[in-house]
Amino acid sequence: MPNLHEQEKSSFLPNFCSAYVLFIVVLSAELLAIILTLTLPLYTEQLIFNFAMNSLYVQWVALSCVGVLCMLKPFIVRLTEKKAATFSYLLILLITFVVAKLAWWSLYVYPENIVPNQELYFFFLIRSLGVAAIVGAVVLRYLYLQHQWRKDIEATALFHFQALQARIRPHFLFNCMNTIASLTRTDPDLAEQSVLDLAELFRATLMEPIELYQISDEWRLCQHYIRIEGHRLGSRLHVEWNIDSLPNNALVPPLSLQPLLENSIYHGIERLPEGGTINICGKFEDEKLIILFSNPIPANNFNETHKGNKQAQSNIRKRLISIFGTKSDLIIENKQQQYTVKLILPYRRYENINS
Repeated sequence: MPNLHEQEKSSFLPNFCSAYVLFIVVLSAELLAIILTLTLPLYTEQLIFNFAMNSLYVQWVALSCVGVLCMLKPFIVRLTEKKAATFSYLLILLITFVVAKLAWWSLYVYPENIVPNQELYFFFLIRSLGVAAIVGAVVLRYLYLQHQWRKDIEATALFHFQALQARIRPHFLFNCMNTIASLTRTDPDLAEQSVLDLAELFRATLMEPIELYQISDEWRLCQHYIRIEGHRLGSRLHVEWNIDSLPNNALVPPLSLQPLLENSIYHGIERLPEGGTINICGKFEDEKLIILFSNPIPANNFNETHKGNKQAQSNIRKRLISIFGTKSDLIIENKQQQYTVKLILPYRRYENINS
């Protein structure tokens, strides 16, 4: 049975107890108060007073709804989407009705202790419920569509992650096995190490599609891959590391760095008879990880190289958007036969993964 955290994550309703949602609700309520005030005649002498009263009343309703939805969150998240939407909608109308009666009583009945105008009271109540019905329906519909959009993005990201898991190309596997076969005769210890490196790569492709894991694990995976390709390419392959400034407890999506290194070798170093150097540089600035992969490419094979790179880079970019949103980026540059991929990720610490 899913726990409360998993149920909250799968619900289309936001966490009404969070400060961010509270800020959005207060801001939206104030905009609604402005709209309601603008519907009144602008030449009235009490325009500022009407705005203040509308603002007070709308905020009263909005904050009451947020408070009740926050308290009932454990109950609502256990409902189906249809039942949760219906319950929340009726709850908004009920709270609006109660607040409207309290507002009418406190503003018109209690201070003057007179019999209220029933026709005006009825109009005020219907107007309040009508606005609440329209705004509530629009907001719940928006939250549902946004939730469905997010689910589609996550499903697409999962599909592309599974595509990355299956990215070990047949030619790489055949070359690796041939290399291991030749090493068994000349250097059995090195052949054993190559088998272990290959096993680590396959283990990574069988990982569960978790959201994030430590960047140090991804670097170790890159080292396994480099050792395997180093046996085949020999002195043609050089890798320069400059990643000491990156925190080892930073979290990254799995299989987000190794495919970029693989592209640098397959579309760059391997196609150059003299080989070349892959520069891997990492910087930590403004709570962001900036990682650059730079490698030389053949002058006459750029179009083919770019086409081959596009699929892996597109898959990684979509996964980054699904996890980090607009806080991440993947930038491609090609200058003077030097191909550079710049990966920008927000800094998330390992100890915060369960918070």
